[in-house]
Amino acid sequence: MKPQLVIVLALAACTKKEAAPAGPPPAANVTVTTVEKRDVSLYIEAVGSLDGYVNADIRARVKGYLQTQNYKDGGPVKAGQLMFTIEPTQYQADAQTAQAALSRAKVAQARNKTDLSRDQGLFKAGMISQQDVDNATSAVADAEAQVAAANAQLQAAALNLSYATIKSPIDGVAGLALVRVGNLVGQDGPTLLATVSQLDPVRVNFPLTELDYVHYPERFAHLESRDLAWAKKEFARLDATKPGEGKPEDAGVEIVLADGSTYPHRGVIVAANRQIDATTGTVQIQALVSNPDGVLRPGEYAKVRLRRANEGQNAVVVPEKALLSVQGTYSVAIVGTDNKVTLKRLELGPSNNGERVVLKGLVGGEKIVIDGLQRVSDGATVAPHPEATGSGSGSAKAN
Repeated sequence: MKPQLVIVLALAACTKKEAAPAGPPPAANVTVTTVEKRDVSLYIEAVGSLDGYVNADIRARVKGYLQTQNYKDGGPVKAGQLMFTIEPTQYQADAQTAQAALSRAKVAQARNKTDLSRDQGLFKAGMISQQDVDNATSAVADAEAQVAAANAQLQAAALNLSYATIKSPIDGVAGLALVRVGNLVGQDGPTLLATVSQLDPVRVNFPLTELDYVHYPERFAHLESRDLAWAKKEFARLDATKPGEGKPEDAGVEIVLADGSTYPHRGVIVAANRQIDATTGTVQIQALVSNPDGVLRPGEYAKVRLRRANEGQNAVVVPEKALLSVQGTYSVAIVGTDNKVTLKRLELGPSNNGERVVLKGLVGGEKIVIDGLQRVSDGATVAPHPEATGSGSGSAKAN
């Protein structure tokens, strides 16, 4: 055997003797927090849509070419302000024709009355028959009907002429014009030109579950008396108090905008639909919200929140990011004193600002994993690290 081969075999033998068996994998690093018990404000939440308090469709009610647009797209308008004009030449001519027809009818009426008066005198003198007087009387009646018909035609012509000048019926904000100057409008019916919306207050429409509707009847008592004047008084009261103060039924409606911020003005419920939607098990609720700065706009979606009553006292809460969801069930990873993980199934209650109320499964004081859940399993050993102060929802104050 060659010396080089002997050396290689000897080195290989030494390597096999020195290789140690592989040890267990290192414990996974996870972030944990302590489950708390405290009073929290719980809310009914729903997705609502915003609409103007009044929406007025501005339509062309007569046929013609759009002559002018007299407002700025998206700008404010006042009731009675001119918005559009339609070429009025035809309607001016129709009005003049109707006026002339009325004048002719009045002349005929006057002539027939004169004839009747003369015939009545001749009849008394025995110079004409009763038939002649009856004919003259009928002619007067016919002339009066002609005057009435001509007057109605004049009113119709004047009305059509007035439709050539289109004004805003309300104070509000006008939308973008849907038809531009020079286009033919009113040909196949009233053409929608723009919409004006009254934006202070705005309406908020949202669904409420049948269970929540029957659970809080005091919120919907005496809705028939909740008009705009009542709502404005409530706006002032709500702006003078802080959220969370007072009775839940008097706390108003909170609006959470698309960016997650809470709208500074709370609203009030003013109406409920007449029926429960059998397909969804919800009833449509309508609220009014003050909108003095015009921030809220029709068509906008927002989360609606109503404070729950008599719920959330001394509640066990966990961050939603700590929940493991499997086929509709939820559990958390509890880290014991030996750093071993136990998966515990929970029965959950309402959510609150990134947290969930736990009805069953935890009593408070347990350490649960909030970061690194993908690296844990039941019975696994972990290296727990406490949550940084103020970084998690568990350390945040309840609303």
